[in-house]
Amino acid sequence: MKFVDEARINVIAGDGGNGALGFRREKYIPRGGPDGGDGGDGGSVYLRAAENLNTLAVFRHQRTYLAKRGGNGRGQNCSGAGGDDCIVEVPVGTVASDKATGQIVADLKHAGQTIEVAKGGWHGLGNARFKSSTNQAPRKTTDGTPGERRELQLELRVLADVGLLGQPNAGKSTLIRQLSSARPKVADYPFTTLHPNLGVVSIEPHRSFVMADIPGLIEGAAEGHGLGVRFLKHLSRTHLLLHLIDVLPIDQSDPVEQAKAIVNELRKHSEVLFNKERWLVLNKSDLLPADEIENHCQQIIDNLEWEGPVFTVSAVTGHGARELASVIMKHLELKREEEALQAAKALAKATAANAQAKAAIAPPAMKKESTQDTPENSGPDSDTSPSSDA
Repeated sequence: MKFVDEARINVIAGDGGNGALGFRREKYIPRGGPDGGDGGDGGSVYLRAAENLNTLAVFRHQRTYLAKRGGNGRGQNCSGAGGDDCIVEVPVGTVASDKATGQIVADLKHAGQTIEVAKGGWHGLGNARFKSSTNQAPRKTTDGTPGERRELQLELRVLADVGLLGQPNAGKSTLIRQLSSARPKVADYPFTTLHPNLGVVSIEPHRSFVMADIPGLIEGAAEGHGLGVRFLKHLSRTHLLLHLIDVLPIDQSDPVEQAKAIVNELRKHSEVLFNKERWLVLNKSDLLPADEIENHCQQIIDNLEWEGPVFTVSAVTGHGARELASVIMKHLELKREEEALQAAKALAKATAANAQAKAAIAPPAMKKESTQDTPENSGPDSDTSPSSDA
């Protein structure tokens, strides 16, 4: 199936059912009174994250999703049936935003997560609701309210721990093939990768992370050159970016200038993405003589004025690739521990705040009355004098 990471759909919730106007008419029961029932609530539209989906291609064929309308009320105090909800399944990692306002209405990060995106209308009231001692035969009813209607922009952002960034033919797809079971297309021409690829990098049992490979960036991508920056959104959820640099480009261009161009395009697209933690990976070291690798790579690092982590690898031969994966795994485990600790502290703080709020609004405790007699409330019959022997 073709990979599609953007789609636009219309979601229409069901209207509420109208209330009924009716009076009880039975033999031998004069003045039966009003018995018009309420209408039913309209169905709502929900988005649900499904594990078996990995693209938004299905929404190119069906763009409108409607929930059922609530049934009208009937006599004998019968309420209308509630409208059936409409559940739309989307891939995990889908972000839905309101096209009119730009507001994000759903961010589905976990399988099975369900979020309401269009609320069904409220039911109308039957005339039985309006009876009173002064109005025993009301003819007033209300109609159900209309359900919400929205045009949603869906964006699929892949869920990965590590993202690969670099020029076309920098070796990103080769690296993900070397480290995982993913098999993206590899060839000796640029823009071989046309859509994001995910690979699970397994270090050992129960220790693994997900790596994302996106199409390469070129200078001017922010203005639409090449494949543009539309796929950079897939790196927004990553914890770490690996900037791959071809140490010996086939077109004999300067790898330093290429690296700087990538960083500039990243900054133009998003400051958040630009400030994300980034490591330098110098790839294709197998193209250099063994005695020149260190000096050549050090020259690239000096010209870039890079001060962060640097790794020299060969994605084709696998040299340095497993070591890189092991360091990444340890780094991600530390970040996960820090995030878990921060979440625990935030939960404890919220719990303490809730306890303080409850204590502040609680009624004052009743003072316990003393059960002991005091001289002030002792009566004449009280025997307070010590006993003496006559």
